[in-house]
Amino acid sequence: MKALVTGFDPFAGDEVNPSSLAVGKLKKHLGSIVVHTAELPTSYARSAEVLRAAIEKAKPDIVLCVGQAGGRTELCLERVAINVQDARIRDNDGKQPIDRPVVADGPAAHFTTLPIKACVAEMRKAGLPAAVSNTAGTFVCNHIFYALMDIAASHPRPIRGGFLHIPYVPEQAARLGGAPSMSVSDIVRGIEIILEVSASRESDLRTAEGRIS
Repeated sequence: MKALVTGFDPFAGDEVNPSSLAVGKLKKHLGSIVVHTAELPTSYARSAEVLRAAIEKAKPDIVLCVGQAGGRTELCLERVAINVQDARIRDNDGKQPIDRPVVADGPAAHFTTLPIKACVAEMRKAGLPAAVSNTAGTFVCNHIFYALMDIAASHPRPIRGGFLHIPYVPEQAARLGGAPSMSVSDIVRGIEIILEVSASRESDLRTAEGRIS
């Protein structure tokens, strides 16, 4: 089983992005899962092509994209990505699209194909604050989540995908004066649990399909 996990580079003048910090600390092997990682640019124009190239290189069964959602208090697995770009701030290319589609003539929304409720339950069991979220926003995080699921929908190999929003890390919260935060180690553990649960469900599904065939 192969997984690809992506984070974003820093944006909005910040020096760090907790998603890339956490993704950079993932082990290359997690049980039977081979873990590949990539950093995506916080760019509407460039992020999807970098993701597509990473998918073609890793040939993953599971893709989890991770992004920062400052102000959130939990690890938030997103349920749905919408076909809208509507930027409150400029991306790292200085672009600020308003009311534009991610994919012209694409469906209004794409849903995750990861077992998000089972993942949330396991993260909570491990003592991590976690929740299912029904809004990925309209910035580059939603953009890449939608792009991921659009790539998966037409990819010749089956790919299960989803998106995790994470809080600030403590060093960001210290600069911002009391914003909620989470340690990088807890974020890493949350990602590991998501991969483990998703891989287990994928293996069970393949076994069931083999019995049917």
